[in-house]
Amino acid sequence: MSQSLASIKIHLIFSTKSRTPWLGLDIRRECFDYLAAVAKNNGSKVYEIGGMSDHVHLLLTLPRTLTLSKLVEQLKTSTSKWLKSKSENLKQFSWQAGFGAFSVSESQAIRVREYIRDQEIHHKKATFQDEIIHFLKASKMDFEPKYLFD
Repeated sequence: MSQSLASIKIHLIFSTKSRTPWLGLDIRRECFDYLAAVAKNNGSKVYEIGGMSDHVHLLLTLPRTLTLSKLVEQLKTSTSKWLKSKSENLKQFSWQAGFGAFSVSESQAIRVREYIRDQEIHHKKATFQDEIIHFLKASKMDFEPKYLFD
């Protein structure tokens, strides 16, 4: 094949530092739009963004020219700077150091989009910590709970 092509969908999840509820309804939609723009500027296609006041979920493609860590760094750094410039109340805003990333097959993409859209409903029953642990166990990933949350 003379051309390099890739189709890698990722369900990306990351939290605000210490799960501080920085992303109120007034700024959340703007933040999601900003995240989508940063992703697009880095060659990623965004299918869905959602979340709560303390974390975000993105279903997006991993560009073939970037590592996952570099894409996440771009998303977090850009939005952190932008959020801090939006309001005096957000001057101390920070994302957590880590992230969760899970591969998504084409056959599961619609289900993941619905899950991301239904965050408000989902989090009436489960905490962010419960949610992450569920994803890690479902993906059969080894993890140390004491290192999951900063």
